[in-house]
Amino acid sequence: MGTDAGWVDRLDVDRIEEAASGCVIGRRVVVYQSTRSTNDIAWEYAKGAESDGLVVFAEEQSGGRGRRGNKWLSSAGQSLLCSVIVSGVSAGAELLTLASAVATAEAIREYAGVSARIKWPNDVMVGGKKICGILVESRAIAGRKVFVVGIGINCHQGEDFFGSEELRMPGTSVDLAMGEVCDRNELAGVLLRKLDVWVGKMQADEKAVIDGWGRLSSQLGEYVTVEHNNRRYSGICAGVDPVEGLILRLDGGAVRMFEAGQTTIVKHS
Repeated sequence: MGTDAGWVDRLDVDRIEEAASGCVIGRRVVVYQSTRSTNDIAWEYAKGAESDGLVVFAEEQSGGRGRRGNKWLSSAGQSLLCSVIVSGVSAGAELLTLASAVATAEAIREYAGVSARIKWPNDVMVGGKKICGILVESRAIAGRKVFVVGIGINCHQGEDFFGSEELRMPGTSVDLAMGEVCDRNELAGVLLRKLDVWVGKMQADEKAVIDGWGRLSSQLGEYVTVEHNNRRYSGICAGVDPVEGLILRLDGGAVRMFEAGQTTIVKHS
């Protein structure tokens, strides 16, 4: 799997829009060859009243950002990098993050045939290695609550990439997980259809999102250590609350919730 693999599947607006036909998410798609951040571009589009469901893709981004100031590392054509505009929903960013994680994990599972799982709050893992990160941002625009869901999926990176970069956790790619070169346009289509389904479910049935997260979680029922405000806590993961965050039954018997913005998973068994 060479470093040029990404350029055999250049992102194609027509193919992606056709795959998302009938969906709100993906009814309009734009592709940039290079940008600082797809989230930044999406926020510009979000100023328009008819922007709900628009998706910005990029072959390369120089300033892709992740949770808590982390950077998303990727060479041109190697990842599926996109940002989705979601507006007109009553749910908060926390529930949208969970719904987006479920949708993305399901998309990877369906397309690649691998057991993708969710590491709370916003990573998708395959075989204990990170394959995808999600960042949900929110703003008020002209009296509307608007979200931008940024998603980065490793696609064509080889073992040499993960061995040479300074990564926060072990990583993998769709190619490595499948054992063959993937088609990012096909994966993009599956991803947008799954996002459309799960954003719809989020608005109709909050419990369905929580149940979906529990089904795909890599932590539910596991012994977990988290870092919260520079202190560490350990216990059994009992679930997730869409507003309050991760629920742990601590070693001392108490039950506590840890909000995503101030909490990092240190390790789990």
